[in-house]
Amino acid sequence: MVIQQPSIEIPNLGASAMLVELNMSQWTARKKDKRVSKKVNDDHGATHPDASSTHKNLLVGCDELSAIKTATGKIRNHHYDLTMPWMDNGVRLLPTAQYFRYNKEITDMLNAREVLIRDFVSKYQKLYADAQARLGTLYNNEDYPTVEAMARKFGHSIDFIPMPERGDFRIDVGTEAMTNISDSYNDYYQRKFGEAMGDIWSRLRDVLSNMAERLDDAGSEKRKIFRDTLVSNVTDMIEMLRVCNITNDVHMTAVADKLDDALRGVTPDALREDAYMRAETVRAVKDVQTQINNLPSIGL
Repeated sequence: MVIQQPSIEIPNLGASAMLVELNMSQWTARKKDKRVSKKVNDDHGATHPDASSTHKNLLVGCDELSAIKTATGKIRNHHYDLTMPWMDNGVRLLPTAQYFRYNKEITDMLNAREVLIRDFVSKYQKLYADAQARLGTLYNNEDYPTVEAMARKFGHSIDFIPMPERGDFRIDVGTEAMTNISDSYNDYYQRKFGEAMGDIWSRLRDVLSNMAERLDDAGSEKRKIFRDTLVSNVTDMIEMLRVCNITNDVHMTAVADKLDDALRGVTPDALREDAYMRAETVRAVKDVQTQINNLPSIGL
């Protein structure tokens, strides 16, 4: 279901949100081995050189590089959690109310990643020397960049971009063409905004469905196991509903308020111990699910 979003004027959207682009680069330590790939193809009678390919893990077993990859993934996931989709090229929509939290948390995570990168680069020479014993005849010294070149393969950038205002066209066209372009521009931003807000509703439906499924043990002989994040995922979404409510949509406010009331005093441990609290929480969550499903919508 796609929730119908309130119409919003582009200048108002510009005052309530911005665009953010996060880029991170790193060395993958993977390289295609053409010699081995050819041998595999020849051994199996494959006539096309791309029939199969063998890639080497140049620093197999390197905990330092694995730690950087893990940190990068966590940063990217948190970036997605705090923002909404906007364009296919990686630019995301960031509500102005979310800016300070985003900037602090992402910056702190990037700084921690930089510490891991410096540790890796400082050990790099020994790491690729050790790789020779691990790779055997697959080892090729030319596969490894110099320390200086390696350091340059890691980096990051965050760009905050203001939302453009309607009518800001830096081209010389006639009045009729300007009107057509302006209307198309406004339609585009209305559509992208709708997609962004739809993403919030979709995330909410997912966490509510998961909570209802894990807590509903009616008719079951055994209580279902769940993690503490079952509750925190919903409380995080309540915050998202508030900070991402750029148009002050009364439906979004009402859902956030209802969930706030439903989860007041609810903790993971209490849910595990108190059957009545579980049943009441499931009932409240299902009420909110019904409320969402009954909102004005277009399509299914």
